[in-house]
Amino acid sequence: MLLTLLKGNYSMEQIFAQILAVLMVVFLILPFHEWAHAFTASCLGDKGVKARGRLSLNPLSHIDPIGAVMLLLIGFGWAKPVPIDPGRFKHPKLGMAITALMGPVANIVAALVGLLIYNLVLVTAPNALFSDGGSVLRGGIMYIQRDPTILWYFLSFYCSVNITLAVFNLIPIPPLDGSKVMFLFLPNKAVNFFYRYQNVFFIILFALMWGGALNGVIGFFTDNIARGLEWLAWLPFKPFVS
Repeated sequence: MLLTLLKGNYSMEQIFAQILAVLMVVFLILPFHEWAHAFTASCLGDKGVKARGRLSLNPLSHIDPIGAVMLLLIGFGWAKPVPIDPGRFKHPKLGMAITALMGPVANIVAALVGLLIYNLVLVTAPNALFSDGGSVLRGGIMYIQRDPTILWYFLSFYCSVNITLAVFNLIPIPPLDGSKVMFLFLPNKAVNFFYRYQNVFFIILFALMWGGALNGVIGFFTDNIARGLEWLAWLPFKPFVS
Protein backbone atom coordinates (compact mmCIF):
# COMPACT_ATOMS: atom_id res chain seq x y z
CA MET A 1 0.00 0.00 0.00
CA LEU A 2 2.71 2.51 1.01
CA LEU A 3 4.78 1.48 -2.01
CA THR A 4 1.80 2.23 -4.28
CA LEU A 5 1.23 5.60 -2.59
CA LEU A 6 4.84 6.63 -3.02
CA LYS A 7 4.81 5.71 -6.71
CA GLY A 8 1.50 7.43 -7.42
CA ASN A 9 0.39 11.05 -7.65
CA TYR A 10 -1.10 11.33 -4.16
CA SER A 11 -1.39 14.34 -1.89
CA MET A 12 0.13 14.38 1.58
CA GLU A 13 -3.42 14.31 2.98
CA GLN A 14 -4.17 11.07 1.15
CA ILE A 15 -0.90 9.45 2.21
CA PHE A 16 -1.33 10.49 5.85
CA ALA A 17 -4.99 9.37 5.97
CA GLN A 18 -4.26 5.97 4.45
CA ILE A 19 -1.28 5.30 6.72
CA LEU A 20 -3.43 6.31 9.71
CA ALA A 21 -6.20 3.94 8.55
CA VAL A 22 -3.76 1.04 8.19
CA LEU A 23 -2.31 1.70 11.65
CA MET A 24 -5.84 1.61 13.08
CA VAL A 25 -6.46 -1.70 11.32
CA VAL A 26 -3.17 -3.11 12.66
CA PHE A 27 -3.67 -2.05 16.27
CA LEU A 28 -7.45 -2.34 16.59
CA ILE A 29 -9.06 -4.36 13.81
CA LEU A 30 -6.60 -7.24 13.39
CA PRO A 31 -6.77 -7.87 17.17
CA PHE A 32 -10.58 -7.72 16.88
CA HIS A 33 -10.41 -10.25 14.02
CA GLU A 34 -8.29 -12.67 16.06
CA TRP A 35 -10.35 -12.08 19.22
CA ALA A 36 -13.46 -13.07 17.21
CA HIS A 37 -11.76 -16.40 16.41
CA ALA A 38 -10.79 -16.92 20.05
CA PHE A 39 -14.17 -15.90 21.46
CA THR A 40 -16.03 -18.20 19.07
CA ALA A 41 -13.70 -21.11 19.81
CA SER A 42 -14.21 -20.55 23.53
CA CYS A 43 -17.99 -20.50 23.13
CA LEU A 44 -17.85 -23.75 21.15
CA GLY A 45 -15.79 -25.56 23.79
CA ASP A 46 -12.10 -24.71 23.43
CA LYS A 47 -11.59 -22.91 26.76
CA GLY A 48 -7.82 -23.14 26.31
CA VAL A 49 -7.71 -20.03 24.12
CA LYS A 50 -7.93 -17.90 27.26
CA ALA A 51 -4.96 -19.67 28.85
CA ARG A 52 -3.04 -19.09 25.61
CA GLY A 53 -3.62 -15.35 26.06
CA ARG A 54 -5.70 -14.91 22.92
CA LEU A 55 -9.09 -14.14 24.44
CA SER A 56 -8.06 -10.49 24.59
CA LEU A 57 -8.24 -7.31 22.53
CA ASN A 58 -4.72 -6.34 23.56
CA PRO A 59 -2.82 -5.69 20.28
CA LEU A 60 0.37 -7.16 21.76
CA SER A 61 -1.38 -10.54 22.02
CA HIS A 62 -2.16 -10.66 18.32
CA ILE A 63 0.16 -8.50 16.19
CA ASP A 64 2.61 -10.24 13.90
CA PRO A 65 5.36 -7.69 13.08
CA ILE A 66 5.98 -9.05 9.57
CA GLY A 67 2.26 -9.21 8.77
CA ALA A 68 1.79 -5.65 10.04
CA VAL A 69 4.66 -4.33 7.90
CA MET A 70 3.31 -6.19 4.85
CA LEU A 71 -0.12 -4.62 5.36
CA LEU A 72 1.47 -1.19 5.52
CA LEU A 73 3.72 -1.74 2.50
CA ILE A 74 1.59 -3.69 0.01
CA GLY A 75 -1.95 -3.56 1.37
CA PHE A 76 -2.45 -7.08 2.73
CA GLY A 77 -1.06 -8.71 5.82
CA TRP A 78 -1.89 -10.87 8.80
CA ALA A 79 -1.84 -11.22 12.58
CA LYS A 80 -0.67 -14.16 14.70
CA PRO A 81 -3.08 -17.07 14.16
CA VAL A 82 -5.05 -18.16 17.21
CA PRO A 83 -4.06 -21.73 18.23
CA ILE A 84 -7.31 -23.71 18.38
CA ASP A 85 -7.89 -27.29 19.51
CA PRO A 86 -10.74 -28.65 17.36
CA GLY A 87 -10.80 -31.75 19.53
CA ARG A 88 -12.56 -29.60 22.13
CA PHE A 89 -15.49 -29.02 19.79
CA LYS A 90 -18.52 -31.28 19.77
CA HIS A 91 -18.32 -31.30 15.95
CA PRO A 92 -14.66 -30.52 15.13
CA LYS A 93 -14.92 -29.66 11.44
CA LEU A 94 -18.09 -27.63 11.85
CA GLY A 95 -16.64 -25.87 14.88
CA MET A 96 -13.48 -24.95 12.99
CA ALA A 97 -15.52 -23.67 10.04
CA ILE A 98 -17.66 -21.43 12.27
CA THR A 99 -14.63 -20.22 14.23
CA ALA A 100 -12.74 -19.39 11.02
CA LEU A 101 -15.74 -17.58 9.53
CA MET A 102 -16.02 -15.22 12.50
CA GLY A 103 -12.72 -13.49 11.66
CA PRO A 104 -13.91 -12.14 8.28
CA VAL A 105 -17.28 -11.37 9.87
CA ALA A 106 -15.42 -9.17 12.38
CA ASN A 107 -13.89 -7.22 9.47
CA ILE A 108 -17.31 -6.81 7.86
CA VAL A 109 -18.69 -5.49 11.17
CA ALA A 110 -15.75 -3.08 11.45
CA ALA A 111 -16.39 -1.82 7.90
CA LEU A 112 -20.10 -1.38 8.65
CA VAL A 113 -19.28 0.68 11.75
CA GLY A 114 -17.00 2.85 9.62
CA LEU A 115 -19.77 3.41 7.06
CA LEU A 116 -22.27 4.27 9.81
CA ILE A 117 -19.84 6.87 11.17
CA TYR A 118 -19.32 8.20 7.64
CA ASN A 119 -23.08 8.60 7.11
CA LEU A 120 -23.54 10.19 10.53
CA VAL A 121 -20.91 12.81 9.72
CA LEU A 122 -22.36 13.26 6.22
CA VAL A 123 -25.82 14.03 7.63
CA THR A 124 -24.76 16.13 10.62
CA ALA A 125 -21.51 17.82 9.56
CA PRO A 126 -20.85 17.36 5.82
CA ASN A 127 -18.13 20.03 5.83
CA ALA A 128 -15.99 17.62 7.85
CA LEU A 129 -15.97 15.31 4.82
CA PHE A 130 -15.91 17.84 1.98
CA SER A 131 -14.26 21.25 1.87
CA ASP A 132 -14.93 24.12 -0.50
CA GLY A 133 -12.50 23.68 -3.38
CA GLY A 134 -13.54 26.86 -5.17
CA SER A 135 -15.45 27.15 -8.42
CA VAL A 136 -14.85 25.79 -11.89
CA LEU A 137 -16.43 26.65 -15.26
CA ARG A 138 -17.76 23.68 -17.22
CA GLY A 139 -19.81 24.06 -20.39
CA GLY A 140 -20.58 27.67 -19.59
CA ILE A 141 -21.91 26.77 -16.12
CA MET A 142 -20.12 27.64 -12.90
CA TYR A 143 -19.87 24.69 -10.48
CA ILE A 144 -18.75 24.72 -6.85
CA GLN A 145 -16.10 22.07 -6.28
CA ARG A 146 -16.23 20.02 -3.10
CA ASP A 147 -12.87 18.42 -2.29
CA PRO A 148 -12.60 15.39 0.02
CA THR A 149 -11.06 16.13 3.41
CA ILE A 150 -8.57 13.98 5.31
CA LEU A 151 -11.48 12.45 7.27
CA TRP A 152 -13.11 11.35 4.01
CA TYR A 153 -9.90 9.69 2.86
CA PHE A 154 -9.42 8.04 6.25
CA LEU A 155 -12.94 6.57 6.53
CA SER A 156 -13.01 5.50 2.87
CA PHE A 157 -9.71 3.68 3.07
CA TYR A 158 -10.49 2.21 6.51
CA CYS A 159 -13.71 0.65 5.18
CA SER A 160 -12.02 -0.51 1.99
CA VAL A 161 -9.18 -2.24 3.87
CA ASN A 162 -11.62 -4.07 6.15
CA ILE A 163 -13.78 -5.33 3.30
CA THR A 164 -10.71 -6.40 1.33
CA LEU A 165 -9.29 -8.26 4.35
CA ALA A 166 -12.61 -10.05 4.83
CA VAL A 167 -12.68 -11.19 1.20
CA PHE A 168 -8.97 -12.06 1.20
CA ASN A 169 -9.32 -14.22 4.31
CA LEU A 170 -12.24 -16.11 2.77
CA ILE A 171 -10.09 -17.39 -0.11
CA PRO A 172 -10.16 -21.20 0.29
CA ILE A 173 -6.37 -21.62 0.32
CA PRO A 174 -4.50 -22.65 3.50
CA PRO A 175 -3.77 -21.07 5.90
CA LEU A 176 -6.55 -18.51 5.27
CA ASP A 177 -9.89 -18.73 7.08
CA GLY A 178 -11.69 -19.75 3.91
CA SER A 179 -9.74 -23.01 3.84
CA LYS A 180 -11.26 -24.05 7.20
CA VAL A 181 -14.72 -23.42 5.78
CA MET A 182 -13.80 -25.47 2.72
CA PHE A 183 -12.53 -28.32 4.93
CA LEU A 184 -16.07 -28.78 6.24
CA PHE A 185 -16.96 -30.28 2.85
CA LEU A 186 -13.78 -32.36 2.32
CA PRO A 187 -12.88 -35.84 3.60
CA ASN A 188 -10.34 -36.02 6.43
CA LYS A 189 -7.67 -37.41 4.10
CA ALA A 190 -7.87 -34.30 1.91
CA VAL A 191 -7.87 -32.02 4.96
CA ASN A 192 -4.72 -33.70 6.31
CA PHE A 193 -3.07 -33.20 2.91
CA PHE A 194 -3.77 -29.46 2.98
CA TYR A 195 -2.49 -29.13 6.54
CA ARG A 196 0.67 -31.10 5.71
CA TYR A 197 1.58 -28.75 2.85
CA GLN A 198 0.19 -25.57 4.37
CA ASN A 199 3.49 -23.69 4.00
CA VAL A 200 3.66 -24.57 0.32
CA PHE A 201 0.14 -23.30 -0.24
CA PHE A 202 1.05 -20.08 1.57
CA ILE A 203 3.95 -19.50 -0.84
CA ILE A 204 1.62 -20.17 -3.78
CA LEU A 205 -0.93 -17.75 -2.32
CA PHE A 206 1.72 -15.06 -1.87
CA ALA A 207 2.90 -15.55 -5.48
CA LEU A 208 -0.67 -15.27 -6.78
CA MET A 209 -1.24 -12.09 -4.78
CA TRP A 210 2.08 -10.57 -5.84
CA GLY A 211 1.41 -11.40 -9.48
CA GLY A 212 -2.11 -9.94 -9.36
CA ALA A 213 -3.78 -13.20 -10.36
CA LEU A 214 -6.42 -12.84 -7.64
CA ASN A 215 -7.11 -9.13 -8.14
CA GLY A 216 -10.15 -9.68 -10.35
CA VAL A 217 -11.85 -12.13 -8.01
CA ILE A 218 -11.08 -10.11 -4.89
CA GLY A 219 -12.19 -6.90 -6.60
CA PHE A 220 -15.51 -8.44 -7.71
CA PHE A 221 -16.48 -9.62 -4.23
CA THR A 222 -15.09 -6.50 -2.53
CA ASP A 223 -17.15 -4.19 -4.76
CA ASN A 224 -20.38 -6.13 -4.27
CA ILE A 225 -19.96 -6.46 -0.50
CA ALA A 226 -19.16 -2.73 -0.31
CA ARG A 227 -22.37 -1.88 -2.19
CA GLY A 228 -24.40 -4.08 0.14
CA LEU A 229 -22.84 -2.54 3.25
CA GLU A 230 -23.31 0.99 1.90
CA TRP A 231 -27.01 0.27 1.35
CA LEU A 232 -27.34 -1.23 4.84
CA ALA A 233 -25.43 1.61 6.54
CA TRP A 234 -27.64 4.22 4.86
CA LEU A 235 -30.94 2.75 6.09
CA PRO A 236 -30.87 4.39 9.58
CA PHE A 237 -30.27 7.83 7.99
CA LYS A 238 -32.67 7.57 5.06
CA PRO A 239 -35.70 8.96 6.97
CA PHE A 240 -33.75 12.13 7.85
CA VAL A 241 -32.80 12.98 4.27
CA SER A 242 -35.40 14.29 1.85
